[in-house]
Amino acid sequence: MTLTHRRWFTPWLLAGPALVWLAVFNLWPAVNTVILSFTSARPLGGGRFTGLANYERVLDDAQLTDALVNSVIYLLVCLPLLTLLPLLLALLVERKLPGITFFRTAFYTPVVASAVVVGLVWGWMLDDRGLLNGLLQQLGLADRPVSFLTDRWLLLFSAIGLTVWKGLGYYMVIYLSALGNVGRELHEAAAVDGAGAARRFWHVTLPGVRPAMLLISVLVSVSALRVFSELYVLSNGTGGPGGRDMSVVMLIQMYSRGFTGHIGYASALSVLLFVLTVGPMLVLARLNRKAA
Repeated sequence: MTLTHRRWFTPWLLAGPALVWLAVFNLWPAVNTVILSFTSARPLGGGRFTGLANYERVLDDAQLTDALVNSVIYLLVCLPLLTLLPLLLALLVERKLPGITFFRTAFYTPVVASAVVVGLVWGWMLDDRGLLNGLLQQLGLADRPVSFLTDRWLLLFSAIGLTVWKGLGYYMVIYLSALGNVGRELHEAAAVDGAGAARRFWHVTLPGVRPAMLLISVLVSVSALRVFSELYVLSNGTGGPGGRDMSVVMLIQMYSRGFTGHIGYASALSVLLFVLTVGPMLVLARLNRKAA
């Protein structure tokens, strides 16, 4: 083998296993999902080409409307909370104070816990006979148990609270890393010019963490639209009263599971979810280019 051939062949030899892995476990499942969305495929096979029938069915699906409303509310509430609260938390714990490591660890601990385990703990706390209802009744703030897990909207916002609580530590770490790159001399120069804490935050800190803030916004948007575990565990797998607290991912799971699952329709919903997920990412990328 000549030197020219060796230079051409070596990079492909090194990258080959990774490319094969991506093609088999990422690219092909995505392409196959799009193909299945145009069929009446079932788990045991026998599907046939149905054209746009699955996508036409999407327009008449009342469950999908509820799931979309829930997913959009999830996104609209989680996005500002999980973009701003971790930044405030990071500003508090970045200071080098005695015992601050304990607080950093405490805030990060929910991140490493399993979403299912955390959901079960929250379920026990929010149950009609759980800790929170007992506390509210003991303090005289409620005459009877609050239906945190059996009311549509209370269940939805309980799941949002769980997501926010679990994600705070993860995004706080990203902000801590970004704050470490904001030069201390910039703060000192601004202070010499007479800038107060609020102006230093607005003109020095915020521009310094803006890339991290955009990254977190994208991560939160994708996670909020793909939410599954929190609602599934808190609703005990039912999707809430009448299934009206179901997310789009739960709906996909419902249609695709079992021997009579509608794989074709679930694939069409997956394609729709992909389009919905890409939308916020493109908006945030455009905002990033404008701000740059």
